[in-house]
Amino acid sequence: MRVARRLGWGWWLLCLAALVAPAQARDVPYVPTPEEVVRGMLELAKIGPDDLVYDLGSGDGRIVIMAAKEFGARGVGVDIDPDRIAEANENARAAGVADKVRFIQSDLFEVDLRPATAVTLYLLPEVNLRLRPKLLEELRPGTPVVSHRFDMGDWTPEAERNFDGRTVYLWHVPPKTALKRGTARAERAAAP
Repeated sequence: MRVARRLGWGWWLLCLAALVAPAQARDVPYVPTPEEVVRGMLELAKIGPDDLVYDLGSGDGRIVIMAAKEFGARGVGVDIDPDRIAEANENARAAGVADKVRFIQSDLFEVDLRPATAVTLYLLPEVNLRLRPKLLEELRPGTPVVSHRFDMGDWTPEAERNFDGRTVYLWHVPPKTALKRGTARAERAAAP
């Protein structure tokens, strides 16, 4: 009977934790991107020394670390898991780029993306779709957005490449006037 009660309370506590945990923690498991795919993502986005790369769901920090070490860029990794943030900071120190990158423990939907000159993602399709309005609103026109494996629904990618057997998608944020025209057209088409 005591075991059943313990399991019962443990089950309820687990359910409660799942309900109050931030969306990113529940929606996106940590799966590292292979090194060749990381390099391909950064090359596809044409990352260079003037860039500030934001990696959303950064895990162990490998994307922003490679952006700094091999491409001369600066980087910001965003992850909700404090263990991944600690690991990413240690990896940046070991790679000698701790002065060029930083890691923010936060829900990716809460982070201000306006400083980014490029954004990388390896999230799930439904998270990409929920994130898309934030990307289009906060990023400057022309900012590259690169996603490993998953697209953005009806936002057609400008490029689709295969690196090490994995698909990578590239978009550039369109001019704000194009977004407004597209919204106006959609509203006219939906009108009775």
